[in-house]
Amino acid sequence: MLVVEGALAEAQGRLGVIPETAAQAIRRAAHEVTPDPAVLAAETGANGVPVPGLVAAFRRAMGAPEHAQYVHWGATSQDIQDTALMLRLRQALAHAEAEIAATLAALARLADAQAERPMAARTYGQVATPTSFGAVAAGWGWPLLDLLDELAALRRASLWVSLSGAAGTAAALGPRAGETRAAMAEALGLFDPGRSWHTDRGPVLRLADWAARGADALAKMGDDVILMTQTGLGEIDLGATGGSSTMPQKANPVGPSALVALAGEVRSSQAALHAAGSPRWQRDGAAWFAEWRAVPALWTAFLAAARHARALAGTLAPVPQAMDAGLGLAGGAACAEALSFALARRMPRPEAQREAKRLAAAAAAEGTTLAAAARAAHPDLPPETFEAHAQLGTAPDEARAFAARVRARG
Repeated sequence: MLVVEGALAEAQGRLGVIPETAAQAIRRAAHEVTPDPAVLAAETGANGVPVPGLVAAFRRAMGAPEHAQYVHWGATSQDIQDTALMLRLRQALAHAEAEIAATLAALARLADAQAERPMAARTYGQVATPTSFGAVAAGWGWPLLDLLDELAALRRASLWVSLSGAAGTAAALGPRAGETRAAMAEALGLFDPGRSWHTDRGPVLRLADWAARGADALAKMGDDVILMTQTGLGEIDLGATGGSSTMPQKANPVGPSALVALAGEVRSSQAALHAAGSPRWQRDGAAWFAEWRAVPALWTAFLAAARHARALAGTLAPVPQAMDAGLGLAGGAACAEALSFALARRMPRPEAQREAKRLAAAAAAEGTTLAAAARAAHPDLPPETFEAHAQLGTAPDEARAFAARVRARG
């Protein structure tokens, strides 16, 4: 907030709105004065916002009444606090971008290296058809890549300076209010919306929603990893796990679990923001106050998740034997779809589907594999019908395309 006050004074001094000497003194003091936040507690509680107490403390600390009188000239508390919030959210976005970029680089290496490593895809928790581990890694990464691609537009649409005065009319800022706001935005490296947005919480909500989508994408990765490490599957090695206080055999997926838990916290804070409702009239306390609890909780949880994801992506590795075993679950049912299409070359498609289902049921009843049951009934089936590598479809291409996109992004 002091940085914002300094930028406001600098812009006003440059435009002749306040004396240049006062502007220089305010800007210098804004980088030197460090009021004790505890001293502001009582006034913040009484005013419902910390800015009046901060401005008073800042003026006292300056010790130059002739200059201090121009601190906060024409602005209102919400201008300072909203702009300060945008400076912090800009930092949060930068941290998130760096963490996600590092996660994507690790996932791209994994996708490229494992593009043709077959494993069982699962739908509704059951073995479906073969996919590749590289495609799975790419599936975790694509939503994150989309989020980074949106950042430039998100920053322009959300990281706004606020300078509109008491009721959004900029009356006390004088005839050069628009120029002052633009100069202030330039000094702070924010964007000038060209209007008041005191009651338009769209910028805050857009940033929160972006973070929530990011948390959801990370939770998806965490959830999948938890399932892939469970007893009986063990298809991936985390590289780093947690232990149990009493069970020596445990290797708990702590990092992936944190991703899921943190996403829940992000969603909860996002819901609180949306539940705050629209601010009333030209200024509202209740909706604004709701942001002060929800926004920090949302962003700290999301950034924590992003750090966990970077660490997790950098240590994940497949366990080939376990992935092969997964393909053999349910008697090798992962190739049932391929069998139905192979049969469809010699009989109508509906009949082929019925025959494939009959063979799968017979294999399960006899305790044999689908391949054995099918070859007994149809000995001339093409050998690739039951080869997982032959059933990967576009999975390897998607894995490599994702890796290439990440590398191209730099």
